[in-house]
Amino acid sequence: MKGRCTVLPNQKLAFDTLERGMGIMELLFVLALGVTLAGIAIPLTSESIEEIRVASAARNLATRVGGMRIDALKRSTCIGMRFQRATVNQDDYAFELFVDGNGNGVRSADISSGIDSRTGAAQRLGDQFPGVTFGLLPGVPDADAQSGTGTDGVRIGTARILTMSPDGSSSSGTLYVRGRRTQYAIRVLGATGRTRVLYYHPGKRQWISK
Repeated sequence: MKGRCTVLPNQKLAFDTLERGMGIMELLFVLALGVTLAGIAIPLTSESIEEIRVASAARNLATRVGGMRIDALKRSTCIGMRFQRATVNQDDYAFELFVDGNGNGVRSADISSGIDSRTGAAQRLGDQFPGVTFGLLPGVPDADAQSGTGTDGVRIGTARILTMSPDGSSSSGTLYVRGRRTQYAIRVLGATGRTRVLYYHPGKRQWISK
């Protein structure tokens, strides 16, 4: 019959084999592409998760310090946050809050004697934000752009007690919060008791406000 092609059995078998081959090749290509994209996406996702955790920990800590300031104003007494070396990781810190019991500020001696009372249990950043600790990453300058100052993450005086006073002022200093690659800092301004959250931008090699 005119206008119709006749496909021989051998030709049909060849066409079927070719189609199956193309289907397998397409499947292998899709699988290879998926594996490649997954290999790229997993590290990026891990870094993004870490940055979110460290940023959240820094903002959470800044909020706690701000809450101390409000509490000191309400109570008309000093509120202190004491930092002590963690028992598991000596480079990290645990922190707890105390209320001044005799009007001379929150002091280590008064804490030991029970005059300044504890409000709540000691906590670590890593308890709420896994992988986040206090500290300054190696090679990162401190927030005053000085290098070689060590990796200690709590810089608020030798007693390591951050105190908020009932007049709105506070002890000043900087708290450094880090992950494996991400670095944040919380600066406490002594005159006003206010806080600033800073992020270290590795590309620009500088601290920026967040």
